[in-house]
Amino acid sequence: MTQRTYWHLSELGKRPTDYDITSTKLLYYVERGLEIDAPIGAWYRTHQAGSELACHDWERFRDPRETTYSKYVDLQRTKEAFVDGVLAAAEDREHVPRLAPAWRTALASLISPLRYPVHGLQMIAAYVGHMAPSGRVVIAAMLQAADEARRIERLAYRLRELQLADPDVLESGTVPPSWGAAGRARWERDPMWQPLRELIERLLVTYDWGEALVALTCVVKPRFDALFTTELAELSRGAGDDVFANVLFSLGEDARWHRIWSAALIEVALADRPANRAVIAAWIARWTPLAVRAIASFAPVFGAEMPVAVEAAAEAWLVAAGLADPERGGGTAR
Repeated sequence: MTQRTYWHLSELGKRPTDYDITSTKLLYYVERGLEIDAPIGAWYRTHQAGSELACHDWERFRDPRETTYSKYVDLQRTKEAFVDGVLAAAEDREHVPRLAPAWRTALASLISPLRYPVHGLQMIAAYVGHMAPSGRVVIAAMLQAADEARRIERLAYRLRELQLADPDVLESGTVPPSWGAAGRARWERDPMWQPLRELIERLLVTYDWGEALVALTCVVKPRFDALFTTELAELSRGAGDDVFANVLFSLGEDARWHRIWSAALIEVALADRPANRAVIAAWIARWTPLAVRAIASFAPVFGAEMPVAVEAAAEAWLVAAGLADPERGGGTAR
């Protein structure tokens, strides 16, 4: 029965794991084509099969964490319990008012517009998953999109805490509409946010799945996460806001897995087709100036040394993924 049911796993030579069973050969159309010749077929032929990022067998990719849906739920339950515990410990309604007014104002000005680029990262990860030519990549990218939704929810929660601690809100008992509107206005018009908005919006209309994957995982996410998890956590601790720093630590664990699985996928692409290295290098070169400019724009808030730290983190990721030579101090490995 096992051989008939899991015939496609017989080459493993061992009992298949839950990950093997639930992630292997999920996408029949990649090999067989779509059953109906619909307009969407041309989209897949152009932006998936036609991508310069090519591999003979994307099924060779394995998520190092071997994340199934049930495993993901268990992992996130533990993380959410940790964050809930951190927030519950501070929910005496005195923690936020005890923070310096300048920090509360600065944090509110960051968190409110920050929801928009994170939502963009969620949509881009979902698109990469939608277009991926392997079920295992689909699963990883879609769970990454779920992680970004978690980040949005936690940012919104923190924003609400800041709202309720605002002296005007405490006095009137109502939250003025300007709180939400101010975040959108900053995202759309504040000069500090415009380089990041351009970066996210350009990526949202990058339809080649390979380029979207590389730009997101190799260029944008390493910098964005270094800034809005690591650097923001340090800024929070310096302001005495250990609660938010601990929340960011948990969100940083999600981002760490995003880097791990995408590095494993890049490794498969490079091992299968050496020409992929030049393709990836060209995309990295195309997107890096936009990303560097987007990050540098936040130096007035995070400090003049922040761009250097973020770029070091981004370079470290490229080295770990085999895309940069540590001895050259930058660039793409040959």
